[in-house]
Amino acid sequence: MQENSFKKAETLRPTVIEVAGEPQGVVVPAEGGYRFLAVKLPAFVVDGQHFASIEIAHQVVRDAVQGVAL
Repeated sequence: MQENSFKKAETLRPTVIEVAGEPQGVVVPAEGGYRFLAVKLPAFVVDGQHFASIEIAHQVVRDAVQGVAL
């Protein structure tokens, strides 16, 4: 029984989003996708947004941090 709770906890762990080796925030599973939570000022423009995948979140955060128009 306890093994199932460990597997569930692993799927709910946040994934760090880095740009140029600097952590900008994390994505956490939410509403059938992922919600981004910023920890660095340049990424706050994306804070709280929902994404279908981690890859899309990373691309949007990278663009925001590098100054690409959103």
